Amino acid sequence: MGRGRVVLKRIENKINRQVTFAKRRNGLLKKAYELSVLCDAEIALIIFSNRGKLYEFCSSSNMLKTLDRYQRCSQLEYGILAREPQGTFDEYLSLKARVEFLQRSQRNLLGQDLEPLNTNELEQLEDQLEKSLHQIRSTKIQFMLDELSNLRRKERMLLEANRAIKRKLEEFETGNILQLSWQNSGQNVPCSRQPTHTETFFQPLECDPAPQIRSYPVSAEQTSIATPAQNATTFIPGWMV
Repeated sequence: MGRGRVVLKRIENKINRQVTFAKRRNGLLKKAYELSVLCDAEIALIIFSNRGKLYEFCSSSNMLKTLDRYQRCSQLEYGILAREPQGTFDEYLSLKARVEFLQRSQRNLLGQDLEPLNTNELEQLEDQLEKSLHQIRSTKIQFMLDELSNLRRKERMLLEANRAIKRKLEEFETGNILQLSWQNSGQNVPCSRQPTHTETFFQPLECDPAPQIRSYPVSAEQTSIATPAQNATTFIPGWMV
């Protein structure tokens, strides 16, 4: 089971306060030593207990040299700020206070450092969180509706494409069925070319390029019969003269 969060406020119990001071002091001195060794940093640490007892740590050989260096650097920084216009310095302080306020507000929104806040501040923080949550939910719902609309549009496009493919498939199957029926009818019923009327009426005559003259014997009776027929020039069969 993990250790609970320690509330950052003055420990009222004197014994507990002294024990906590001893533990935290040793830990702080240890961390300062590790930082100076690992990062090659010059560190000077000065601690006064509530009884006025001094505890110190210095990574260099002399604490006074480190303090002198600190004093020179601080005087140089303060001298630069003093030479700058007063408006720039005031702007710097304003921006610094603004950054600290924003950092504190961010920690409060994350649920941290809520102990210094009173009831009214906690209620305002709760209202702000509820408004933020409402805005987040509205944005989420709108995003989901937009996604649903896009999916429906895609569904309609897919259905139309499916209908078009189905129509083409039906037309293709119908064409195949007709082609197969024509082929089967052509195989079952043989087609014979019937001659036309003109072809039956007009038949080519077979002509022999070398005509042959044949003589048949005629009897006396046939000669006697044919002679009167040749002499009867005034009579035409079927006509009256």
